[in-house]
Amino acid sequence: MSNTRRLLGYLRPYRLQLVAGLASILILASVQVALPLVLGRGLFDHLLLDQASLRYLTYFALLIFLLFAIKGIFTYTAVYSMAFVSQRVAVDLRNAVFEQLHRLTLAYHQEHRTGEAVSRVISDVGLIQNSLTTGLADIWRDGLIAGGIIVMLLVLHWKLALVAMFTLPVLMYVANLYGRHLRRLSRAVQERVANLSSILQESLLGIRVIQAFNMEEREQERFLHENERSLAAGMRSAQLNALVWPVAELLLVGGMLVVVWYGSREVVVGRLTPGELVGFLGYIGMVSQPVSSLTRAFGVWQQALGAADRIFELLDEEPAVQELPSPVVLGRVEGRVTYEQVSFAYVSGQPVIEDINLAVEPGEIVALVGPSGAGKTSMVNLLPRFYDPTEGTVRIDGVDIREVGLKELREQIGLVPQETILFGVSVRENILHGRPGATDAEVEAAAKTANAHDFIMQLPEGYDTVIGERGASLSGGQRQRLAIARAVLRAPRLLILDEATSALDTESEQLVQEALSRLMQERTTFVIAHRLSTIRNAHRIVVMEDGRIVENGSHSELMERQGLYWRLYTAQFHQEELLTGIKGDLLV
Repeated sequence: MSNTRRLLGYLRPYRLQLVAGLASILILASVQVALPLVLGRGLFDHLLLDQASLRYLTYFALLIFLLFAIKGIFTYTAVYSMAFVSQRVAVDLRNAVFEQLHRLTLAYHQEHRTGEAVSRVISDVGLIQNSLTTGLADIWRDGLIAGGIIVMLLVLHWKLALVAMFTLPVLMYVANLYGRHLRRLSRAVQERVANLSSILQESLLGIRVIQAFNMEEREQERFLHENERSLAAGMRSAQLNALVWPVAELLLVGGMLVVVWYGSREVVVGRLTPGELVGFLGYIGMVSQPVSSLTRAFGVWQQALGAADRIFELLDEEPAVQELPSPVVLGRVEGRVTYEQVSFAYVSGQPVIEDINLAVEPGEIVALVGPSGAGKTSMVNLLPRFYDPTEGTVRIDGVDIREVGLKELREQIGLVPQETILFGVSVRENILHGRPGATDAEVEAAAKTANAHDFIMQLPEGYDTVIGERGASLSGGQRQRLAIARAVLRAPRLLILDEATSALDTESEQLVQEALSRLMQERTTFVIAHRLSTIRNAHRIVVMEDGRIVENGSHSELMERQGLYWRLYTAQFHQEELLTGIKGDLLV
């Protein structure tokens, strides 16, 4: 199916409103086409030249007033109906794109810029909405008017009509050539806008780093460069627009001059009345507007198709993680997790974890440690199926997680990441993301378990306080405790703690550690920790290096072996001692 037909398919649910709008436009076009004939034959030939009774002049004036009243009524219907259809289609497209962005896996979002997705949701859909509001309506209206004018020209004087229409094939060729070039240029303009959106978003999100490292000028230069490229693409489109109108107008004026010359000769020899010539010239004068408007509307529609190409390209993107048509139902989960000969690579041929074999019993706390880039986070990301293994199998209670529905699988898992993501809604709503539909009492109980209730009650509106974008109004420890409350409310059987306390001060870390200790009780837990001192009490410590498990055991067992874990722990212990001594010297 072509993207044009696919885009028009979004109109189907609103066909009644679309028919109402198009029918109204049909009536408007009919009234507009009738006016020159009514004025030419009615006013000139019958009233003025035949010197009819003034009473008929009054009737004629009333008829013209009635035609314009009808035109006004159906103008309202047409504008309202087409606006309704275009805005509903825009809503549907934005919803479809938004849902698709959430359906696509982390791999897609890591490979594509956020600003590009924002551009498709806002800018591309806006272009399509504009084309449906004006472009589609103009094509229908101006096509009807142009067709009606051709019919009336043939009725009035077919020979003269043929003389007038000799420019139409040239105009159609020009319009087709213009449309194809404009669609290509429109896509380029939208891509430049997407790049600008990405740079703007990156700069605003990283404003703290930009100002700290005096990067303002460099970022401004980057934005200026992309802005200039956007300008160049826009000006190429504007140049094409600027060229097509004079060419079309010149062709139309040339055709009209030929008509005036030939039509005047026909009046002189008596084969055409003066009123018919006035009507004919009126139609010729009218035809320039719908033809020019058609060319412009055709251009708007081509821009919309360029935007639709980008949108449907995104909607056709297949998620890397697929669900089975009839997934296995897990039911109540005990929490046994096994990795069986698991390997994974973000880029084919470059594995980040390799040949992982690990069995974790229900309720066991397993800490994953190792140098940066060892594959710890990649390993736990396979559990909620953010990615699928390139080789091997991950199982929960003996069931291959690829056979389980994503929704049910992720309902069994609680995640507390290093970078806590909160949303610009109330505290209560942020916690409720863990389990929508929970009662207020359950939300408060989760907050108390997470050591968050006391600071929440000190906020201006307590649990109903809107915390701002990304929770910027809260401290790091407060944000982390809300994330823990969210996980507590979900009551998962499996828990992933990814560097959950690495960015906190000592006081905040103590409160968060207390909350995490409560959260981990009787749950299978994977802990990725930067500070090795925080995972000494884990049931097992799995040490990773270069994507492989190199050691496995308790803290005391690993320290006795004096392997990689011993070296990491000793180095970190001496580093902490050194920092403590430096702080003491500074205080003295």
